[in-house]
Amino acid sequence: MISNELVDLSRLQFAVTAMYHFLFVPLTIGMVWILVIMESVYVMTGNVIWKDMTRFWGKLFGINFALGVTTGITMEFQFGTNWAYYSHYVGDIFGAPLAIEGLMAFFLESTMIGLFFFGWNRLSRNQHLMVTVLMAVGTNLSALWILIANGWMQNPVGSEFSYLTMRMEMTDFWAVLFNPDAQAKFVHTVSAGYVTGAMFVLSISSWYLLKKRDVAFAQRSFRVAAAFGLASVCSVIVLGDESGYTVGEAQQTKLAAMEAMWETRPAPAGLALLAGINEAEQKNDWEVEIPWVMGILGTRSLSKEIPGIHEIKAKNRERIVQGIKAVSALETLRANREDATAKQKFERYKADLGFGLLLRKYVLDVKQATPAMIEQAVNDTVPRVLPMFWGFRIMVGLGFAMLVLFGLAFYSTIRTSYQQKPWLLKWSLWMLPAPWVACELGWFVAEYGRQPWTIYGVLPTHMSVSTLSVGNLYGSLAGFVGFYTVLLVVEMFLMFKFARMGPGSLGTGRYQNDIGSHTPALTA
Repeated sequence: MISNELVDLSRLQFAVTAMYHFLFVPLTIGMVWILVIMESVYVMTGNVIWKDMTRFWGKLFGINFALGVTTGITMEFQFGTNWAYYSHYVGDIFGAPLAIEGLMAFFLESTMIGLFFFGWNRLSRNQHLMVTVLMAVGTNLSALWILIANGWMQNPVGSEFSYLTMRMEMTDFWAVLFNPDAQAKFVHTVSAGYVTGAMFVLSISSWYLLKKRDVAFAQRSFRVAAAFGLASVCSVIVLGDESGYTVGEAQQTKLAAMEAMWETRPAPAGLALLAGINEAEQKNDWEVEIPWVMGILGTRSLSKEIPGIHEIKAKNRERIVQGIKAVSALETLRANREDATAKQKFERYKADLGFGLLLRKYVLDVKQATPAMIEQAVNDTVPRVLPMFWGFRIMVGLGFAMLVLFGLAFYSTIRTSYQQKPWLLKWSLWMLPAPWVACELGWFVAEYGRQPWTIYGVLPTHMSVSTLSVGNLYGSLAGFVGFYTVLLVVEMFLMFKFARMGPGSLGTGRYQNDIGSHTPALTA
C-alpha cells in the first residue's frame, strides 16, 4: 500500500504549485478585457491617452503573464511525475481538454501577446485592436478548457469504467464539454478574474489620485475599473450562486461541509451565517441562522431537502459495502475476462466501484476489510468541516465587500467627484489583496472539498499517486517553494517598480517621472 506520508506530500506539492500559479492567473484573465476596453476607446476617439493607458496597463499585464506561464508549466508535468496512476486511469478523458487547450488556446494567446507588444508601429489601429481582442479570447479559451478538465474531476459525466482496459473511458465528449459543473465553474472563475483585474487597476489608479499625479490618466483608468469591476463582481455573486447549486446536485458532501450541516433539516433549510463548529462531537455548539435561504439557494425549491453529513455518511457506508462486491468482481474479471457471473456482478455494482476502492487505503484485499476499516473509509468521505465552513464565508464576505466598494466607486465616477474623496481612494488601495485572497479560498474550497477523491466518486486520492520516494518529494517540494518564491519576489519587484513609475515608464514625455523626453504632462 502507498504510505499516507507519500500521498500527503504529493497533495501538498500540487497544492503549493497550484496556489502559486493561481496568484497570476486571475490578473491575466481580468486585465486582458480591460485592455480591450481601453484600446477600443482609443480606436474610436483617437485620443492618445487611451493608447497610453493600453500600453501601460499592458506592460503590467505582460509581466504577470510571463510569470503565470512559468508557474503553470510544472503543473502539467506533475500529472506524469507525481500522479502517474491518475494519468493512466483517466488520461483518455482528462488529457483531451488539456491537449485542446494547448493546441487551440495557448498558441493563440501566446502569438497574439507577442503581436500586442511589438505590433504598435507595424499594425493599423484596427488591426492592433483585433490582436488585443484575440489575445483576450485566447486567454479565456485557455481557462475554459482547463476548467472543463477540472469540472470533469468534480462531476465525471460522459465516461465509464471499462474492465477490459482497467481504465475510465470517454463515452460522450459533448457531455464532458457541456458538463454543468464545468460551465458554472468557468463563468464563476473568469468573473473572479475580471474582478481581480479591475481591483488591480482601481487600486493603483487610486494611489495616483491620492498623490495627485498623472490625474487625467488615473481618472480614466479609475472610471474603467469601477464600471468593469461592478459588472464583474455582480456576475461573480450571481454565478457563484449557480456554482453552489451545481455543487449541491453533484457533490452533496461538499455542500454539507461548506454549510456545517450535520443533520438533514426540514425543507427549506436555513443558512448558518455563523456557527461554533464542534467536529469532535459532529455538531454545531451554536448557530446564527437565516431561515429558508440555504434551501432556496441549494435546491431552487421550497420542498426539496438538503442531506446532512450524518445522512450522507450512512449512504456512503452502503456504497462502500456495495463497492466491495464491485472490486471483488473486477478482480475475478482481471483473471478471466470471460467469466459471465463476474461480468453480471460487476455491472450490477460498478457504480460503487470507487467507494470500494476507498478501502485500499487500509487493506489490499478489500474483501478482508473489517467493520472498523469500513467506518474509517466512511469518515474519510467527508472533508474537515471547519476550514470548509470558514473558508467559504471569508470568500463570500470579501465578495460583498468588493461589491460595495465597486458600487461606491462607480457612483463617484458618475458624480465626477472621486478625486475629492480620499477615504474612497484609500479604501480602494487597501482592498488590493482582497480578490487574490478570495480566489485562493475559492480554489481551496473547491479542491479540498472534493477529498478524498481526485475524480469524485471514481478514483480515491490515495490510489492516484506515483510510486516515488518520500525523500524525492521533500526535495522537489523544497525546490518548487524556493524557485516559486524567487519568481514571486521578481514579480512583485517589477510590478511595484513600474506601478510607481506610472505611465512615465512609457517614455512618451507626457507624464510625470518620464524616462524619455520632458514635455508638459497631460492634465485632466
